[in-house]
Amino acid sequence: MGRGRVELKRIENKINRQVTFAKRRNGLLKKAYELSVLCDAEVALIIFSNRGKLYEFCSSSSMMKTLERYQKCNYGAPETNIVSRETQSSQQEYLKLKARVEALQRSQRNLLGEDLGPLSSKELEQLERQLDASLKQIRSTRTQYMLDQLADLQRREQMLCEANKSLRRRLEESNQAGQQQVWDPTAHAVGYGRQPTQPQSDGFYQQMDSEPTLQIGYLLRCQFFNYMIKRLYSL
Repeated sequence: MGRGRVELKRIENKINRQVTFAKRRNGLLKKAYELSVLCDAEVALIIFSNRGKLYEFCSSSSMMKTLERYQKCNYGAPETNIVSRETQSSQQEYLKLKARVEALQRSQRNLLGEDLGPLSSKELEQLERQLDASLKQIRSTRTQYMLDQLADLQRREQMLCEANKSLRRRLEESNQAGQQQVWDPTAHAVGYGRQPTQPQSDGFYQQMDSEPTLQIGYLLRCQFFNYMIKRLYSL
């Protein structure tokens, strides 16, 4: 019968572990030397025991030169591969963006009514739906803009109406105060040889107490509101 497979695990006995380490170490160093001689290969072997003792073998004149060569081969190639992968990824991204830009430019020309010959019937129907949706969006945006303008003008109209009422109220109060001053008995008690003075503000109040003058702006705004409403209903 053949020999069964031996399970590899840590040797618990300390003496047996040290003996096995010495035998395997010597055998490994011998194999490394034979490999370098028989195959003319550059071989470097580094072993640390569990106590930290170093054992090494190098077929070349310097272990440091072999390690430097190892670093160049092991770490230089991945950097080159990384740069190559990054370049390839950037090129693929550029091609995707280029195709996207060409598709957008072609779609823009189609929306402007150009290059419609190569399109199929289904693509033309889809383009028509896109144009209808765009027109609806444009009309909706224009209507909302005009409604916002109308609301702003209505707010201004309300403010002007309030200012008109306030000004009319002040004019009425000023007229009442002027009439009381004219008919005040103490105001007619003048000295000998002096003429009673007339209020100089009568002309001012007569000129300002003119409602058509105050309401000119209101009439113009009403005309503009009617024009805006007609435009909205015509959409």
